[in-house]
Amino acid sequence: MPISLPSALSPQAEERLRRVRLLLVDVDGVLTDGGLYYGNSGEEMKRFDVKDGAGMWIAGKLGLEVGIITGKTSEVVARRAAELGMTRVVQGAMEKSAALDGLLSDGKYPLNEVAFMGDDVLDLPVMRRVGFSACPADAHEAVRGLVHHVCSKGGGRGAVRELVDLWLQATGKLPEFMKRFGWEETPHA
Repeated sequence: MPISLPSALSPQAEERLRRVRLLLVDVDGVLTDGGLYYGNSGEEMKRFDVKDGAGMWIAGKLGLEVGIITGKTSEVVARRAAELGMTRVVQGAMEKSAALDGLLSDGKYPLNEVAFMGDDVLDLPVMRRVGFSACPADAHEAVRGLVHHVCSKGGGRGAVRELVDLWLQATGKLPEFMKRFGWEETPHA
């Protein structure tokens, strides 16, 4: 019995997602739960979901480049991006649309081949420009009303992985993923 992922995308959204070759994500509220954690010495800590990280790593192996545009600047984010092999990373970007322009200045990706996942109103200028936009289930109401897809999972709780899985399905790369990473089609006895 073949394995498939449930698609919660409209046919129009699926067509948009099928064209995507670059996924950009916000950090706080998307890759994390949006909470800010500080230690007694003032150090900043963030909780990242390992499923999101695995999804982004898998996506990179199957042709979807992943990067970050975030308003804050954090060594923790730089470390996480490096762990996942990201090269398109902009931190401290309160003007996210300008950051998008900078990331795309090499001409490798037209806007219709770019997806962005954000969670708050600072993300709206980018979401209005890209070919596909998504947000976690717990995103701001204004964002949920604008995007092409609202994930069923919350920020820092697997929303990015959910989007990657939908991309695998939309692009027809799910069988390649299953074969390459040992996802068997039959259960063990």
